[in-house]
Amino acid sequence: MGLLDNEEVLCEVTENHLNTGLRGIPVGTCRTSFVTPDEGVHYCGYPIRELVDVSPEDVIYLLFNKELPNAEQSAMFRENLASRASLPEGVEQVLSSLPKHGHPMDWLSIGIHTLGMYDTTGDWLEDALNLIARMPRLMGLIFRYREGRESDIPADDVAQSLVERFVNTLDLDGIDKAKMARVVSAYFVLHMDHGGGNLSTFTGKSIASGKATVYSAIAGAMNALSGPLHGRANQSCLEFVLKVGTSDEAEVERFVRNELSEGRPVFGFGHAVLSVEDPRATAQFELGKKICPDDENFKIITALRNVAPRVLSENKRIRNPNANVDIASGALLHHVGLKDPTYYTTFFGWARVAGIGAQIVDERVVMRSGRGVPIYRPKYFPEGQELRHVE
Repeated sequence: MGLLDNEEVLCEVTENHLNTGLRGIPVGTCRTSFVTPDEGVHYCGYPIRELVDVSPEDVIYLLFNKELPNAEQSAMFRENLASRASLPEGVEQVLSSLPKHGHPMDWLSIGIHTLGMYDTTGDWLEDALNLIARMPRLMGLIFRYREGRESDIPADDVAQSLVERFVNTLDLDGIDKAKMARVVSAYFVLHMDHGGGNLSTFTGKSIASGKATVYSAIAGAMNALSGPLHGRANQSCLEFVLKVGTSDEAEVERFVRNELSEGRPVFGFGHAVLSVEDPRATAQFELGKKICPDDENFKIITALRNVAPRVLSENKRIRNPNANVDIASGALLHHVGLKDPTYYTTFFGWARVAGIGAQIVDERVVMRSGRGVPIYRPKYFPEGQELRHVE
């Protein structure tokens, strides 16, 4: 297969490409995932729709090994993760010192840095797997310490699945833990990876290219993910849904048109590559129909799904007016008891640790016959200098 077989065109760089955020500029290859206009993200060749019901552990195995495990491999991989799961002593003391008003994504970045300061082996794969194994407990502790629930934290049962360990640590009253685990598992799988060039992934790989640790690289990736134009869009999307406040389609249409007339974004729609509804959105709508068809927020996003693409398509400059992954995730998380949208990007980050970790391992120890990708260093031109022919 040649570089052009997937219909991507390697471009000649012109002045029109400068100061555009490297958008569309080819810089490398990705072994874990790619995105197509009609099927969305693929993990190691599998369309995401085929992986929705696969366990997070098996999908993580896929990203690192480029094949799904058989039953024996799956069991061994789970045992491997369990053996790495215990957090170093002192992590909770650091969390207890953080300001509770700080955004959860800042807590997540600091938590990952803290894990690295306590225990870094220097082996890319070992550190990536250690971090993945410790993320569920870290995530649950971030919730508890930030919310002032430091007492009576359940012990971490490492024999449980990754998602079950998080739900167990969180230990919210009055929730259906099995339903929460089902929603978080689906969210986890759907968000693990998305090609090599999105901001958080590219940031993490760039940091690692300077031989910073896995922990420093992933913490930097979380900082990149935290912005409103990237990972924090799912937080903004539920806030938008709550603002709509009704599932009456006539009222929803009036709301959408008013937002557009006021120059405000309609969250949860559009995608840079896809030309159809994001299959990750489709999967979450299907899950919502099974577990919460009468939930008011789910009714609102269903109405938005019916109304917004039709209204947005009236603007010919909008190439894809269809629902993206963010439209449904917040409503589902809210339904199962995770009602504070400021935490939603941490779930995105938790999932993306696996994909970014796998890509870092590939770029450090696999690519270029094991020599690894060199340190990232794109070229900049002095302002005003004429751009000569660049290829």
